[in-house]
Amino acid sequence: MAGMRRAGVIGAGGWGTALSMLLARKGYHVDLWAREEEVAREISTSHTNETFLPGVVIPEGVCATTDLAEVVRGNALLLMPVPSQHMRGVVRAARSHLTRDHVLIHAGKGIEEGSLLRLSQVITEEIPPELHDNVGVISGPSHAEEVAREVPTAIVAASAVERVAHLAQDALMCPTMRVYTSHDVIGVELGGALKNVVALATGIADGLGFGDNTRAALMTRGLAEIARLGIAMGASPLTFAGLSGMGDLVVTCMSMHSRNRRAGMEIGRGRKVDEVLASTRMVVEGVPTTRAALALARRLGVDMPVAAKLQEILFSGLDPRQAVTDLMTRGPQAETASMFVH
Repeated sequence: MAGMRRAGVIGAGGWGTALSMLLARKGYHVDLWAREEEVAREISTSHTNETFLPGVVIPEGVCATTDLAEVVRGNALLLMPVPSQHMRGVVRAARSHLTRDHVLIHAGKGIEEGSLLRLSQVITEEIPPELHDNVGVISGPSHAEEVAREVPTAIVAASAVERVAHLAQDALMCPTMRVYTSHDVIGVELGGALKNVVALATGIADGLGFGDNTRAALMTRGLAEIARLGIAMGASPLTFAGLSGMGDLVVTCMSMHSRNRRAGMEIGRGRKVDEVLASTRMVVEGVPTTRAALALARRLGVDMPVAAKLQEILFSGLDPRQAVTDLMTRGPQAETASMFVH
């Protein structure tokens, strides 16, 4: 093992498993932290993860464990595909094992409820100040099922510190994964988080039996809402035309790999929200993110009509068909202006 590049991946869901596979194929020794004992045991003994990423064989270079301290202490590079509402607790548990050499690249796509913080902000609140410049994010259209099967994919690595973005780029770049860099952490994080809100809405429309026109309208107007909120928070408008904006939005709203789209389809077909969420072990990030995004929008005076109607469907029992009628009968607007101010 001497001289071998190492990385720790914190979170053995589908995305964490796929990232571990990619790194192992590049020659890394990967320590993969799993919350669930049975998942760690299956990866270690069978080299599969049928719970979160079925149908793939995990390379032997991936070693799974439930010992978070072991993963943190053994690896300066940590990738963190952790669900947004669990990020703070995981980082807090890892804090005492961090040194100034650690680099933390999160791969979550959400906003923390309550605090309304982006995930890089959550991380920096929980780590020592000398590590604040060692935080980055990766995002973009990257279904775990396809990355694990080496389908050509492109993502973006963002950090306020160029060195950190380039470190993530170097770690993950390979013939089937193209990694671009960005300094717009706000835009990259919001694009990744808010596309799940739009995917829920488009899924509901699909479940209601509407067509391509409806999906395209929701995606386009949803992107306008993402851009409005992002710009109000200090993001670059151009980020939302990129991989973590339009790219992730397209793949999440169009693919059956998308758990948010699938959940929306079930809701559109008449199933209760709680029933849909209870039927999967996967985290449907769009549900808590909808509530958090609307709270941010109210704070900043940003209009997000699609997200607002989705919130009424999810939490107030609004009939989805009525929500569509409400959106379609809003007052007339000019498109270009409404991308940014209405």
